[in-house]
Amino acid sequence: MTTPPKPPTPPTPPTPPATAPTAPGPAARPPLLTRPLMLRFVSLIGSSVSFFLLLSVVPRYATASGAGLATGALMLSTVLGELAAPRFVARHGYRVALVAGLCLLGVPALVLTVSHDLVWVAAVCLVRGLGFALTLVAGGALTASLIPAERRGEGLALVGVVSGVPSLIALPLGVWLAAHVGYTPVAVTAGVAALAAIASVPGLPERELTSGRPVGVVAGLRTGGLVRPAVVFATTALATGIIVTFLPLAVPAAHTGVVAVALFVQPAASTAARWTAGRHGDRHDPARLVLPALLLSSLGMLITALTGSPVAVLAGVTVFGIGFGIAQNATLTLMYARVTASGYSTVTALWNLAYDGGMGAGAVGFGAVAGWTGYPWAFAATAVLMLVALIPACLDRRAGTPARGDGADRPQVRSPSGDKR
Repeated sequence: MTTPPKPPTPPTPPTPPATAPTAPGPAARPPLLTRPLMLRFVSLIGSSVSFFLLLSVVPRYATASGAGLATGALMLSTVLGELAAPRFVARHGYRVALVAGLCLLGVPALVLTVSHDLVWVAAVCLVRGLGFALTLVAGGALTASLIPAERRGEGLALVGVVSGVPSLIALPLGVWLAAHVGYTPVAVTAGVAALAAIASVPGLPERELTSGRPVGVVAGLRTGGLVRPAVVFATTALATGIIVTFLPLAVPAAHTGVVAVALFVQPAASTAARWTAGRHGDRHDPARLVLPALLLSSLGMLITALTGSPVAVLAGVTVFGIGFGIAQNATLTLMYARVTASGYSTVTALWNLAYDGGMGAGAVGFGAVAGWTGYPWAFAATAVLMLVALIPACLDRRAGTPARGDGADRPQVRSPSGDKR
């Protein structure tokens, strides 16, 4: 009996060739407006409203003799608080530091009008300055940790808008309310704004989202990758302090209306440029924006030196505003990219110190120079002086930004002993 032949084995289907993974498109980008970030916006708006609502009101309440002392105490304690805040955040975490800052900002405001005594007002300002510093450093570091690295520039630009709009509204509103309803209601409103924001804090993360040893302010000041962009930003902030302080005095009385327009155009241009720079920096390299930001800021100051021409003044503050907005976003984005999340509080402190210190130094130094040269030449001299920062700006352009996924958020800060943190 013959065995039937076996049926032929079907051929094995060929294995399809492996396809290279496609690059993620815009739809694959991580979401920006997450629930924690929206909750963070609540405390951000609360602290901004509380601080700026009383910024111009307290000096008026303290009378002319104590106005300078009140503002000086506020800014001094803010700077000192920014120096100490990173260590406090590293020890206690974001939520405790943010609640402490909001309490120190809000509670003294509730009792501001208990007395007109200058010592009392100065003490209230000292405490509020410490509170504001804590909200800046702890809140800023927390905000940076909530923004995806791929969208950090755009996220920081959005944060700038969220914090900037309340400050633009609250600053003149506080003065208007004090004149129409009195100081006490304004002070109570400022206190409640900060304290009510505490309700949003429990929904926020407690500590850094990634591991890493905390970076101290001293170690940050020894790190070129952080100091260079901070110096460039301080230089542009120096010019900002000059414009907001002396432009009303430098423009002839016949063109006083131009000053009001100019002081609105400058922050508006900065806000728009900050947003554009953030989106551009996310797609390219924010380090390449630092040098153009400095050059635009210097050019704007040089044009503004023509204080007798309304067209020149408006053009100058517009160009400067664009440069300053780019500098705000590019320098902060770059500094965050050069540390781990545990160093965000130090970056926030250094950047805000550059902001406050630059504005203060600009206002003080310019006053002395203008008294000798006159306002137009002092503006021109400032534009030239700003070019000194070309050195750190060019060095940062060469250094670039760490590549995301292969260098971004690596610890770039060295401790005094030389080990990376």
